[in-house]
Amino acid sequence: MAEKRDFYEVLGLSKGAGKDEIKKAYRKLAVKFHPDKNPGDTAAEEKFKEATEAYEVLSDEQKRQRYDQFGHAAFGPGSGAGGGAGGFGGVDLEEALRTFMGAFGSGGGGSIFDNFFGGGGREDSNRGSDLRYDLEIDFEEAVFGSRRDLTFNVNVECDTCDGTGAAKGSGVETCSTCQGTGQVVMQQGFFQMRQTCPECQGTGKIIRNPCKDCRGTGQRKGKRQITLRIPPGVETGSRLRVAGKGEGGLQGGTPGDLYVIIHVREHDLFERHDLDLIVDLPVPLTTAILGGEVEVPTLEGHSRIKIPSGTQSGKVLRLKGKGVKDPRGYGNGDLHVRVQVEIPGKVHGKLKKAVEQLEKELDGENQPQRRSFRNQDKKFQEKRQALQDLES
Repeated sequence: MAEKRDFYEVLGLSKGAGKDEIKKAYRKLAVKFHPDKNPGDTAAEEKFKEATEAYEVLSDEQKRQRYDQFGHAAFGPGSGAGGGAGGFGGVDLEEALRTFMGAFGSGGGGSIFDNFFGGGGREDSNRGSDLRYDLEIDFEEAVFGSRRDLTFNVNVECDTCDGTGAAKGSGVETCSTCQGTGQVVMQQGFFQMRQTCPECQGTGKIIRNPCKDCRGTGQRKGKRQITLRIPPGVETGSRLRVAGKGEGGLQGGTPGDLYVIIHVREHDLFERHDLDLIVDLPVPLTTAILGGEVEVPTLEGHSRIKIPSGTQSGKVLRLKGKGVKDPRGYGNGDLHVRVQVEIPGKVHGKLKKAVEQLEKELDGENQPQRRSFRNQDKKFQEKRQALQDLES
């Protein structure tokens, strides 16, 4: 007989593991090595039984205490533990399967499929539908936050029957087929499968005398008005969820949720990219040449920014932290100032003479871009001419 492995090692746990960790580790191994998933695989069957035996001991506080003190000897001959799960002889397959179903089947409140795939209970089939509302807002509302009053058509609770769906003087009965769960269980071998109750269509309720005004639905058409808080930092595509403000539930069921989709209008001054902003700043020609300070509009008012001497049109200067506030609280974006050197539209009188004098002073040294352009043009023309000479 092979030496029995440590139960904590079998489940891949430390000795300080809690009950939830033990059950989770066992579920993972039991599903992986379950006989129905591995037909004819004796090695998988042995691992399934081994994991089950470990779970039987470690999930029981008294057995676990004895095991921590004496190890496997706690359940050996003369220990008083007896046979069966946790006993000296280990567990047989039938007993392991019973343990498995007890932990995750009907004894645990649902089938193995419910627990493994995250079911854990029937859906609320009477729940109202979720609603979508597209809301267009201004740039200022998006970056600073705002409040909007919304009005929309929706199914609301029927006044006549108070949302129960049953006529006055009559009541709602619990479905006897599914006992109000909305589901019936089908057993196939060691597995359980759940399906919608055919008697009540998953509602868990039976209405013998439905309300005439709502025909048993518990709903009527109406208008809903809410005040929506728009947090600062939202952008186009942001989705705001308002719990319980969607369609009303059938026969008193849980109402759905309202999802407001934000659409932000373009702004005349600021261009937004995520949390960053871009602003095109007109700068006088003289300031671009000589340098100086200019005022820049920001979300907080105005800031002064230094324009270096010789700044070219299109140059981008950054004001850190002057962008949009992150709605999740992770700081602010930046403001990027794109310089647009403004050339005077009308030149006459003294200004014209001053410009003519400036032109005389300009040369290749203080106009490097123009000089570079001329050099590149010269190379192009030379190569063009050389190719044409080859063809002639």
